Amino acid sequence: MAGETDLALMLRTLTVTRRPGRYVFVTVDEERAAGLRGKAAASVVEDEGATLVLPAEAADAEGLPYDFVAAWLTLDVRSALEAVGLTAAFSAALAGAGISCNVLAGFHHDHLLVPEDRAEDALAALAGLRKPPPP
Repeated sequence: MAGETDLALMLRTLTVTRRPGRYVFVTVDEERAAGLRGKAAASVVEDEGATLVLPAEAADAEGLPYDFVAAWLTLDVRSALEAVGLTAAFSAALAGAGISCNVLAGFHHDHLLVPEDRAEDALAALAGLRKPPPP
């Protein structure tokens, strides 16, 4: 099923869900990453090593260091991978509120990792993107 490409429709119907928990970014070598992928909510392989997004509890249990603790927000709109403007819209809204954001694009949804202590502010900023239909 194809995703949505109409930016106005995506913004008008945008809702956001907060995934329970606290998430952290860790980086490990590929060998260690192989053993941790089952615990990871997301992973990216880079030349420097593997980046895993783990629940904070899993990183703590493994003794992995991290700096950034995030809330995981999911945009409940199924945007097409080729859709134009959605990332710019939510990035601008969050930047305008002084909230950093790390974006993960899945096939079905975009996922935003924002500072845990700013999650409610981020939800409010994103809610501000909903626009009523034109008259």
